[in-house]
Amino acid sequence: MTPLSTPPLTRTRVTADPDWYAQDGISLGIRVGGLVFTSGQAPVDATGATVGRGDFEAQARRALANVATVLANGGSGLDQAVKVTVFVTDLSHQDVFAALRAEYYVPPFPAESFVQVAALADPDWMIEIEAVGAVA
Repeated sequence: MTPLSTPPLTRTRVTADPDWYAQDGISLGIRVGGLVFTSGQAPVDATGATVGRGDFEAQARRALANVATVLANGGSGLDQAVKVTVFVTDLSHQDVFAALRAEYYVPPFPAESFVQVAALADPDWMIEIEAVGAVA
């Protein structure tokens, strides 16, 4: 029996200008085949500065905007998101995020995990979001 031969997958780095994670040696995202995988997107601006200290909704909006940028730059979008993982430092913000979900996503809504963590990479961050988006 001959083993099946599969062509090597091409991994393409997804970036932005400016790339707010480049100085940390992290790709904003990676495109493989018909999927775009984002790194965890924090509530940071294009220079990497934290946005909305102490304001969960402002931070969530910025993290979602960053996810949208990375997906778009990889050929996908929030409207093509298939899996989203949301990390928060306080589950009491779940209702705020639920309202944002209805604003930012389109049916059929992506599969999602909403997880409370003890801490994120920066103590001022209240949320971090990663996503997988399909490429049409």
